[in-house]
Amino acid sequence: MTSLGRGVLHPERGAAVISVARHEPAAGLTRCVEFYWMVRWDRRGLPAYEQKVLSHPNIHLVFEAPRAHVYGVDRTLFVRRLEGAGYVWGVKFRPGWFRPFTGRAVIELADQALPAAEFFGDEADRLNDRVLAGPADPARLAALVDPFLLARLPGPDPSAETAAAMVEHITATPDLHRVDQVAEVFGVTVRTLQRLFADYVGASPKWVLRRARLHEAAERAARGDVDWAGLAADLGYADQAHFTRDFTAAVGVSPARYTVRV
Repeated sequence: MTSLGRGVLHPERGAAVISVARHEPAAGLTRCVEFYWMVRWDRRGLPAYEQKVLSHPNIHLVFEAPRAHVYGVDRTLFVRRLEGAGYVWGVKFRPGWFRPFTGRAVIELADQALPAAEFFGDEADRLNDRVLAGPADPARLAALVDPFLLARLPGPDPSAETAAAMVEHITATPDLHRVDQVAEVFGVTVRTLQRLFADYVGASPKWVLRRARLHEAAERAARGDVDWAGLAADLGYADQAHFTRDFTAAVGVSPARYTVRV
């Protein structure tokens, strides 16, 4: 089983309920798609379970009952209620790379789940039926979705590649805390950076910076025994109170409460 991944809150609880698998897309898709993913669960005879996730700055195409959806960047707290038994199969696009498939500014998708048919036509729903009609086998599912995406593969898009590089740099650079720092690294103005993120990423550069810090905070918090003042300083917050406000607003509970085992 694959790790639940950064951003999944209370992963130790989630691992008892869901299983996650990842699969590589066809070679021709790797500039646009990070990976395919599958989540399976079985709650038959058990209470429903709500999995909460601090989302990443990625767009997802998700094949699920009753129809496929495109999920924009969720800038709040994503909550998935799991009942009965089932699975979903998802496509995680690289930051910036969903826009070339559709030609729409992806900020329009933020905090929404929209029918995939709005972007890919009725064939998306027909493919959804085929995905869910057979076993939850990653190789089978990739073999269905690869040709669907390859047939729609966009040409080169320098702006998409720049947006992807910017997001990847932010998430890989823990001591990067301000938007003007990102703009300086890439030799653009702050305004240019903001426009590019609205058009291609679906969230502001400030949000991406803050979310990267909160992913790190949640991951450390899940381990317990955290020096909160030290963590706040490591993440570039002016003080612990500012960090606590950000964490509580995003996660719904304070850092101290999050670490309580229930």
